[in-house]
Amino acid sequence: MKKSIIGISALTLVALYGLLGAIIILAFILAGGSALTGIIISLIILLIQFLISPWLTDLSMKWIYRATFGEAIPDYLKTFIENECQKHNVKYPKIAIIHDGAPNAFTYGRTKKDARLVLTEGIFNLLNEREVIAVVGHEMGHIVHRDMLFMTAVQAVPLILYGIYEMLTKRNNDSDNNKAALVGYVAYLLYVISQYIILYLSRTREYFADAFSVDETKDPAALAEALVKIGFGLSTSSSNSKKAANALGIFDAKTSKSMVITCMDNGQVSKEKIKNAMKWEMWNPWAKWFEFNSTHPLISKRLEEISKKSYEYNQEPYVKFDLQKPESYIDDFITEVLISFAPSFVLICSVVAFIISKFDKFYFCFGLMFALGLSYYKFNRSHKNSNYKETKVSDLLSEVKVSHITSVPCTLEGTIIGRGNPGCIFNEDFVIKDDTGIIFLDYNQPLTIVNKIFAIFKSEQYFNKIIKVQGWYRRSPVPYVEIKTMEIDGKVKKIWTYSFRKTIYIIALIAIAIFTFI
Repeated sequence: MKKSIIGISALTLVALYGLLGAIIILAFILAGGSALTGIIISLIILLIQFLISPWLTDLSMKWIYRATFGEAIPDYLKTFIENECQKHNVKYPKIAIIHDGAPNAFTYGRTKKDARLVLTEGIFNLLNEREVIAVVGHEMGHIVHRDMLFMTAVQAVPLILYGIYEMLTKRNNDSDNNKAALVGYVAYLLYVISQYIILYLSRTREYFADAFSVDETKDPAALAEALVKIGFGLSTSSSNSKKAANALGIFDAKTSKSMVITCMDNGQVSKEKIKNAMKWEMWNPWAKWFEFNSTHPLISKRLEEISKKSYEYNQEPYVKFDLQKPESYIDDFITEVLISFAPSFVLICSVVAFIISKFDKFYFCFGLMFALGLSYYKFNRSHKNSNYKETKVSDLLSEVKVSHITSVPCTLEGTIIGRGNPGCIFNEDFVIKDDTGIIFLDYNQPLTIVNKIFAIFKSEQYFNKIIKVQGWYRRSPVPYVEIKTMEIDGKVKKIWTYSFRKTIYIIALIAIAIFTFI
């Protein structure tokens, strides 16, 4: 495995820095010393960020996430970390605990000699000892593989490419500078390409971290079940779980909205529930698109890779996805793509018609009104205002025809156990747990400042209380519920975003219609 990591990493670095070197040579020829100066400044900024970022993140962990460093961890976990450090010549990492019920784990730092390992209370509350060790094994894989240093090195490429683009496209307009501008636009194209290469590399290193965990624990089922619990939201509520006291985490920080579901089947996670949760990732085309833009692979793909590793240890795969797809979902995907881009396309056409017609306001206003109408239709599709059926978290996960465009109206009842971004005092979102599990709740008032005030001064009063939530279930790619109303202690709190946006659409349509025909 180590040879594979070195090979892929080296090949990626050669490819990225090869592209960068070619552009730097052209930039230097066309822009002279100014290009070299810009590149040096970019590298200095990156170096400074690399040197001080762990210290700044430490402060963020303490002040914003209220994490505590040096807190005692269970003996079984401490022993595992000590053994791994001794085996792989790694300094024992600084351990931080975030006191939040939502599960999360990640690492940061500069090298394997000054790594930090952050765990939330939810990791200990929702996973058993084997699974906690498997998750920490994954994070130790990032440390041992020097992923923190390596990802910083590759991030230098898009930073410098974007700097070259900015520098060469803002020069005076003469023949030589036109050539420089052309090179600048090529640099921007390579900047975009390099971003996706880095995302691919990040996903690859997640697979390696998974493999490291399996190799060190010899327990692929433990990591698979931990991923299911954290990534999909499937978990048991066994006594063992109760006894266990945007980059290198167990899952993507942007997708941390997916949490845990309790679904018992003779004391084990129901494999049928897992397969139902996998359906969206395996069948819905949106899943592949979101993965393409993510730092982490889809949970289903990670489970498949772990299953392959199981055979190396003469163990049965944790889960085999053998469900038959009942239909093609391509037609729904195409429809949603058209719905997503139609308003912008119509607006562009209206501007073109406005210019061609020598600035006749009728064409522009009619096009704008049509674009707003399409946008209103898109809004209604993602905020269906009827049939808010009472449901469970586990039932929502089995939905396949759902996305950020198409919602499922629902009503959930359960207990608030933590914040959507675990521990962050500025995060207004919640995690709700019902008798089948927990899921992210998106709290979103029309004004951001109102959300932040609520997060700092009022959100904690909802913790550990039973609430009833009405809203819209969506995936992008992880499952979450946008709140419309939430009822607690017999009082209903309304989120005004739906009514506000609907009112704005109507007022805008009326205003444009009046202006068009005056």
